[in-house]
Amino acid sequence: MDRDQARVLTVQRNTILGLLLALAAVAWALLLGWRHSEMDMAMASPTMGLHAPLFLAIWVTMMVAMMFPTAAPMILVFHRLQAGRRGRGGAFVPTWVFVAGYMLVWALAGIAAYAAALAAEAAAASVALTPEISARIGGAVLVAAGVYQLSPLKDLCLSKCRTPVGIIMTSWREGILGALRMGLLHGAYCLGCCWLLFAILFPLGLMNIAAMAAVTALVFAEKTQPWGRRAAQAVAAALIVYGALVVGMPQILPTFAVGRDTAAPAATGMQMHMDMSGHGGAVPPSLR
Repeated sequence: MDRDQARVLTVQRNTILGLLLALAAVAWALLLGWRHSEMDMAMASPTMGLHAPLFLAIWVTMMVAMMFPTAAPMILVFHRLQAGRRGRGGAFVPTWVFVAGYMLVWALAGIAAYAAALAAEAAAASVALTPEISARIGGAVLVAAGVYQLSPLKDLCLSKCRTPVGIIMTSWREGILGALRMGLLHGAYCLGCCWLLFAILFPLGLMNIAAMAAVTALVFAEKTQPWGRRAAQAVAAALIVYGALVVGMPQILPTFAVGRDTAAPAATGMQMHMDMSGHGGAVPPSLR
């Protein structure tokens, strides 16, 4: 590769990295705006009281915010190899095809997450779970996430995510469909590495910005830093300990407090309506 080609590749690399980080920044800004909107009151609900399209839109925005910075090394390796092939007269596949495959995996994960959230809400309603029991279930999810951090499957997926060149060398496919398939494969490894870290956002609050930022920092460290595996193990211990504490003291879970706070205004409003109606402790005819 001559000096001019190297200069062009550097410009392209910086442009792609800048776009990924800019999109992530915009996604974080949107999430902060949504976090302070009216639906913040529904944070204790797994679906946040949303219909599927809006939930999926928020989920994809979360993935752009949290995963684009961590997927950038793999995306840049893919582009560098494609640019080299074009320089040698080979067929060139745009990098966005690879990114589309990667994001498709996370969009499908969002659909599965919404279905699971709906099932959890239906089950909770059918057996009338108390806030304490719901929080303890959340604590069990935290413990499960900690245990998974130490599992062989987690280690296998993490090893694939930490070596982008290895995936390219063993799984290279030609053409647009090949690039899409490679994006799907990398997304699958990434999902296998991180899915329970995203699952803990449901008991911690799906729009809990601090928890999202912590997960993002952890995933980035796991994938890119020499001490990433040690970080994964340290977080595993923290999740197991915190989850066990939540099982014993459910009130320390953030969504437990949110659930109580959102119930209080409704009860207060009902009492005010009854007092103003002049029925005292009786239920007004309109509410029977």
